[in-house]
Amino acid sequence: MKIICIGRNYAEHAKEMNAAVPSEPVFFLKPDTALIKDNQPFYYPDFSKEIHHEVELVLKINKAGKNIAPEFAHKYYDEIGIGIDFTARDIQAKCKEKGLPWEKAKAFDGSAPIGDFVNKNEFKNLNDISFHLTVNDKTVQRGNTKDLLFSFDTVVAYVSKFFTLKTGDLIYTGTPEGVGPVIVGDKLSAFIGDKKMLEFEIK
Repeated sequence: MKIICIGRNYAEHAKEMNAAVPSEPVFFLKPDTALIKDNQPFYYPDFSKEIHHEVELVLKINKAGKNIAPEFAHKYYDEIGIGIDFTARDIQAKCKEKGLPWEKAKAFDGSAPIGDFVNKNEFKNLNDISFHLTVNDKTVQRGNTKDLLFSFDTVVAYVSKFFTLKTGDLIYTGTPEGVGPVIVGDKLSAFIGDKKMLEFEIK
């Protein structure tokens, strides 16, 4: 099982990161040890002093596929959930300065809390799904799939050119603007529409 994360898939987030808006999907991987399930707490790592939250909708792959055509991509996922892509922003900045890979800033243990999933058929329009994140009951990020640079189907098809997708793989589809730091004691809650799908504490 692999976790595939799409970067800069919302234009406003790319701008807030002073990054170029991509012309094709950008992605990186996290190992399965990044997952936190069942609303378990996130333990702040001692190697970073600047962990940022990035809330994202997540696709769960339901069958194996390679070189999937965009028009058939919808057949390869049937559930949508929500998760957090935690980023050690200070480490990421140092890696970028040196032109080094920055997996250690993105793929560390516990960096991918994952919430509940719902069948995609519960949504009237996959291109109009709203979601948001609260920290200590204050909304800090709000997004909608209508603002995606690359749709779910486009992302699934594109990634499958490079990696065979397998049942159970997760695709984090990108974060909207509003990313920011978390500290010990914070409580994070992630929602799809008005439904709370994930809630956990920073310890």
